[in-house]
Amino acid sequence: MRTVAVVGASLAGLSAARSLRKQGYDGRLVVIGDELHRPYDRPPLSKEFLAGTVDEAELALEVDGEDLQAEWLLGVRATGLDRTERAVRLADGRDVRVDGLVLATGAAARTLPGSDGLSGVHVVRTLDDARALRAELAQGGRLVVIGGGFIGAEVASTAHVLGLDVTVVEAAPTALAGPLGENMGAIVSALHADHGVRLLCGVGVKGLSGERRVDAVLLEDGRGIPADIVVVGVGARPCVEWLAGSGVELDNGVKCGADGRTSLAGVVAVGDCANWYDPHVGAYRRVEHWTGARERPDAAVATLLAGGATEPAAPRPPYFWSDQYGVKIQFAGHAAGADSVTVEEGAPDDRNVLAVYRRAGQPVAVLGMNQPRLFTRWRKQLGRTTS
Repeated sequence: MRTVAVVGASLAGLSAARSLRKQGYDGRLVVIGDELHRPYDRPPLSKEFLAGTVDEAELALEVDGEDLQAEWLLGVRATGLDRTERAVRLADGRDVRVDGLVLATGAAARTLPGSDGLSGVHVVRTLDDARALRAELAQGGRLVVIGGGFIGAEVASTAHVLGLDVTVVEAAPTALAGPLGENMGAIVSALHADHGVRLLCGVGVKGLSGERRVDAVLLEDGRGIPADIVVVGVGARPCVEWLAGSGVELDNGVKCGADGRTSLAGVVAVGDCANWYDPHVGAYRRVEHWTGARERPDAAVATLLAGGATEPAAPRPPYFWSDQYGVKIQFAGHAAGADSVTVEEGAPDDRNVLAVYRRAGQPVAVLGMNQPRLFTRWRKQLGRTTS
């Protein structure tokens, strides 16, 4: 291959570029990113960066002296892929002709309909998002977080430490039930109440009120929650619209094999936009976690360089972590499909617990709250039992 392009310049894209060089590719390497920023770490955006304990320089993912001998095209969006010409179309009118392609365009935060043009309403996905929110949180006031998932919970925790009055609204009956199951989701989300943060579950959001600036969140049950700042944390959508008509199969992102290969030869996908096949569960899954964006590019690049001739290894069970109200939360595996959850160590009321999810007696997932050593041990065992 004379030219390989990586479309996406965040963690997954950078990891793919590194893996290309590590695996011996010495041709032309082009990295395309729609943000102007060099690759940066996203997990601190909803925590330490918002709190002001981490600055922008500390977010950098590239190490001092690192040189991948790549052409960086930043601040320009990919708008199409011409499979006949093997060319990536860019918004500024340029084409980048390629022999191999890594899709790493990530995902974009979902927004609330009707919130456009209303100041005080934020999402947290990019550095620019976090900059804007941090400036507003510094002013204090009443914050309403829409969505009780991990991003919403982290923002709520950070804002509470900063002294804001915080309310979290979650449409589902139990926050975090999707990734953790109802029982453990209830235990983890109880951290809000432990620290005086209001959590309203089982009620949807009807809309926002305010003329130029938001002043309340309107609930479907008729209540209105006064708000000076609103953060919308209702998930993300894969950034794959630009691939329509390209021949790359799309289904909740880019549909991939267990090694990142797509329906188009010479094209692989990684990161939040990639819907990989997981042989452990016999289904396709989009893994929107830091560890997946860091680890899976190695397999995808090996597939790309070998022309798809390699036998894919099963991906490691997904892993993510979260820091909320001083509690370290770690999770690995798949909670969906588990038929039992047992607490192996600690006490749920103390928010100090190690829980194992099993299906037919076989461990399929593990959750830790302030149990890093025991969690690491179980995570390793989980990797062995699912390989």
